[in-house]
Amino acid sequence: MIEKASWEPGAASGIAIKWVEANGQTFEVAQAGESKKLALCLHGFPELNYSWRHQIPLLVEMGYKVWAPNLRGYGGSSRPDDVTSYRLNTLVQDVAALIDASGAEEVTLIAHDWGAIIAWHFAILKIRPLTRLVIMNVPHPKCAQRELRRWYQLRKSWYIFFFQLPWLPEWLLGLDGALRIKRAFSRMAIDKSRFPEKDLQIYADAASRPGALRAMINYYRALLRTKDGREIGDGMVRVPTLMVWGEEDTAIDIRCTGGTEEWVPNLELHRLPGVSHWVQQEAPEKVNAILRDWLPG
Repeated sequence: MIEKASWEPGAASGIAIKWVEANGQTFEVAQAGESKKLALCLHGFPELNYSWRHQIPLLVEMGYKVWAPNLRGYGGSSRPDDVTSYRLNTLVQDVAALIDASGAEEVTLIAHDWGAIIAWHFAILKIRPLTRLVIMNVPHPKCAQRELRRWYQLRKSWYIFFFQLPWLPEWLLGLDGALRIKRAFSRMAIDKSRFPEKDLQIYADAASRPGALRAMINYYRALLRTKDGREIGDGMVRVPTLMVWGEEDTAIDIRCTGGTEEWVPNLELHRLPGVSHWVQQEAPEKVNAILRDWLPG
């Protein structure tokens, strides 16, 4: 059964919401542009493909076909019940199947937060060839493993351990019409004007769908309960990689970026002062200017 779309882009946007079957799941995908070059945009927690609304028109203008899926468990996409359905090795196969379904001849992966965890894993394991990789506010897994041994990052990562509890996290996040989902954006943001009530309501409505919060939190449960995130060999990423980082991230310390070039030889890092974790939504002009300069037209 296909669910209602999570948001309506409007005809003038050039964005259409389509339903794509991939890896045994149904994905709600925001699509725009026609090209053999695919920009596949992966959102984070507790976001949606809506988080890429400012970047999609730019990427189309630059000659890309853009697909921004709601990841499994999010919005109108399939929501398996069990925790193991959200393990990294399964999530990267979702990405591979979406790439295959797109018919693209070359792929640029653009990802934020949980989408970036998946994207790092995808690139390290070389699941499919990539032309370029763009990562926003998530460290390379080797850097993450190092920083989680340090108190300043461990303290910021408290929610990961809280999310391991059964039923309580999703119950709390779902109270009062998913008010805490709204607050995740508005309280963390530096420029709060970038998150008007109408945008926050889109995220809250999606999180309020039956089973959605359980699915979203199961990403964190599967991360700690499986070895997928640690079994990455030498961790090397050989494709040209751009990292964009909002420095005022209260969940992931800027020090997590240190040493990334050890595993990513072809790396360009842009730090954005005065910008929170929600970098592409809070500073779209700055992020888009960086993308325009770095991505081939």
